[in-house]
Amino acid sequence: MGPNLDVVGKESAPFERSWDSKDALLYAVGVGAGADDPLGPDELRYTTENSINVEQRVLPTFGVIIGGAPVNFSAIGEINMANLVHGEQQLFLHGPIPVKGTVRSVGKIAGIYDKGSGMVITTESTSVLVETGQPLLTSVNSAFIRGAGGWGGDRGPSGPKNVPPEREPDHVVTYRTRIDQALTYRLSGDRNPLHSDPEFAKLAGFPKPILHGLCTYGFTGRALLHALADGDDSRLTGIEARFARPVFPGDPLTIRIWRTGDGEAVYTTENGNAEVVIAEGRATFTA
Repeated sequence: MGPNLDVVGKESAPFERSWDSKDALLYAVGVGAGADDPLGPDELRYTTENSINVEQRVLPTFGVIIGGAPVNFSAIGEINMANLVHGEQQLFLHGPIPVKGTVRSVGKIAGIYDKGSGMVITTESTSVLVETGQPLLTSVNSAFIRGAGGWGGDRGPSGPKNVPPEREPDHVVTYRTRIDQALTYRLSGDRNPLHSDPEFAKLAGFPKPILHGLCTYGFTGRALLHALADGDDSRLTGIEARFARPVFPGDPLTIRIWRTGDGEAVYTTENGNAEVVIAEGRATFTA
């Protein structure tokens, strides 16, 4: 039996989410900010709120935490959440994220696709600052449900995109995740036991808990921020990613970045075995 396609395109009720300085700081630490050089000037603005002559700023990828309206997966049909993995993430920023605030988000299920071995559910949401009414960010998320395909539906978009040019990258950045990285990152809101419970991870087919895809995305976003925007959060305007394989806490991450035009770049993220964990990546930024 296939999913309920009647839910596609229907907007959710507005949903509000607030955050403060502490939330932004906790997120920054959760994606490794300051780990290599805790007192270095490059990331002190993202990890402290009271350093002399340093104004607190917010990492652009924090947008995936505050943006988005809750998705009613039950309206689609019966879904085994242990088989759900994050497939793709796109985040488009319309301005810098303030240190504290409230956004109002409206979301919708943009598409449901049959990939044969599984089902892809794509959601899209827009978020505006409640205080000003100004658009802050747009988030597009694709979830892959293993084993839920084969019902004869539309396969949806396919084929490679954001392919790196055949030359050496312009920037190469390597970070190492901590062995407890998932335990820190989950405090920003994603309490899925796949990232913390060894028994649940085994039920999902993994030897141990895996790192959140959006934590890997946050590490990658830091590399893009420093390589393309000189660490200035107001200049990084978009990050697209396809999650290709899981990352385990403690793995190193190497981000290879190719500048492809004015304000555009493509990238890949690899683990310590040179296996691509984020593919088809794209970033946009201002000069």
